[in-house]
Amino acid sequence: MKTTSLPAFLCICEEEYMGSSLEYYKVFYYVAKLGSITLAAEKLCISQPAVSQAVKQLEQSLDTQLFMRMSKGVRLTREGEFLYGYVKSGLDRIWNGENMLRRMKDLDTGEVRIGASDMTLQFYLLPYLEQFHELYPGIKVSVSNGPTPETLDFLYDGKIDFGVVSTPLKAKAEVRSTMVKEIHNVFVAGEKFRYLEGKKLDYEVLKNLPCIFLEKDTSTRTFMDEFLMDKGVEVEPEFELSTSDMIVQFAIRNLGIGCVMSGFADAELGKGKLFELKFKDEMPDRHFSIITDSKTPISPPGKKLLKLMLGDIS
Repeated sequence: MKTTSLPAFLCICEEEYMGSSLEYYKVFYYVAKLGSITLAAEKLCISQPAVSQAVKQLEQSLDTQLFMRMSKGVRLTREGEFLYGYVKSGLDRIWNGENMLRRMKDLDTGEVRIGASDMTLQFYLLPYLEQFHELYPGIKVSVSNGPTPETLDFLYDGKIDFGVVSTPLKAKAEVRSTMVKEIHNVFVAGEKFRYLEGKKLDYEVLKNLPCIFLEKDTSTRTFMDEFLMDKGVEVEPEFELSTSDMIVQFAIRNLGIGCVMSGFADAELGKGKLFELKFKDEMPDRHFSIITDSKTPISPPGKKLLKLMLGDIS
């Protein structure tokens, strides 16, 4: 027989504790708190005899007296005071949990966990996070930053509600991918390579030029490598960097030909510090996609943010 962690005189069987006795403890709590069976009945919206019976049943199950009957109300016995400390703590935790769950469902509190790369965060996700924060300032937003393969791992492990990634991606069958924004890769260069501007180039030319690419664990690099391989061109870059911002900075300093999503280079292209190389065959467009896992439950705040984001394409 399993018993509670209370002393021997408070031991009751687990089945009884988890059944009707839980209601008895609620009655006991209010009688003890208010010092009155009458006031407890009013608080609980039940009859005085029902309150008295519940107290009697609890005392019988615990084989101890919990209250002393006074001329005006009741008072806890020493054993009753001891038990009251445990019951108050337990019921407070239950009610606090219910309140927090209610607040979470009402979006007064809670957390959204998202996986995103620098690129998807800057050029897609950030405006939605700003809007979401204005609507629900009590919600905590946690962003796990990483490339597409790492974001997929976060999703499989249940560490995020959803991810925002760039294609291509190779995911498990339970992953749902929704395309939300079209993106385009460009090759850019600085003044040292100005002689290439305005020409319609073959991708073969990259084999004889210093190149600056992202690291191989990114979807952008995978996409570009596969596209060039289809053209029969294999390029070993001079530099492999972790961020597109750094590629732009390296290109401005004439360290090579950089390949980035167009948005990263727009400002420098506009200022004339960089120019875009033109090729006879353009690379096809890619997409930002929202990924969810059917095996991973999404928090109520996460569902609300998803609805906000997907509303633009529904």
